[in-house]
Amino acid sequence: MQSLPALVYLDMQGNSFTCDCGNAWFLQWVITNKQTQVSDAYNFECNSPPNLKGRKLLEMNIRFCTVDVGFVCYISTACAVMVVMAVSFTHHFLQWHLVYAYYLLLAFLYNTKHKDKRAHRYDAFVSYNANDEHWVLGELLPKLEDEQGWRLCLHHRDFQPGKPIMENITDAIYGSRKTICVISHDYLASEWCSREIQVASFRLFDEQKDVLILVFLEDIPMQQLSPYHRMRRLLKRQTYLSWSRAVAHPDLFWEKLRQALETREDPAGEHLRLCVGDGIPGERPDQ
Repeated sequence: MQSLPALVYLDMQGNSFTCDCGNAWFLQWVITNKQTQVSDAYNFECNSPPNLKGRKLLEMNIRFCTVDVGFVCYISTACAVMVVMAVSFTHHFLQWHLVYAYYLLLAFLYNTKHKDKRAHRYDAFVSYNANDEHWVLGELLPKLEDEQGWRLCLHHRDFQPGKPIMENITDAIYGSRKTICVISHDYLASEWCSREIQVASFRLFDEQKDVLILVFLEDIPMQQLSPYHRMRRLLKRQTYLSWSRAVAHPDLFWEKLRQALETREDPAGEHLRLCVGDGIPGERPDQ
């Protein structure tokens, strides 16, 4: 029609019209053009498709014709494929990170809600690796519970069966006055122990209270602590004990641990230097 700028009258009566999007441009032109008079346009009837036969041509709804159905299908399919790939990747590689983030959020909400009225069920939650269980059950538990009378929370004894493990960890840490982390090479390599100390660290930095006690079972050279930036940061500002250095003075070790459990959680309170020797575990005094 653009090639006929001087056209003033058009007679198309008796023609067979197809009512589909292929003729949408023609309907739009008939309705909007002001130069050409289309004779008897309002009586044009559809001849196909069969379900529209006999219907007036100008009654056809052409709004859906402006949408590229093929393009929409392509975009929808591409998005669906990307979502499936993202969900699969997340489930395979980041599942535990999301679980941890979820329970860390729950811990934050729980702590905020019950900060002023929370009652602690335990004096301390003991975070340790299964390979160090013999020391915890043979040395730590008899000394702290049987002799000194502290109430400790242990994985195998006090975790609620059937409850998600991260929820058990969060409840144990926030349900105890303090957290005792029994550090060893196995502890540093353990994924679950890493999560426990992360939750405990979160509570430490969130509440700004002295709620974390580090107990080193063995000397760990500083270069081996380099990958564990969280641990190094804690050592710079947190109290700790060294069991390997307490062999000659075991009574002093247990007395320091008792004092650590008795100290107030208020950060303004006395900050005890718990290690029997000076310096970071595994580091020479002159370093």
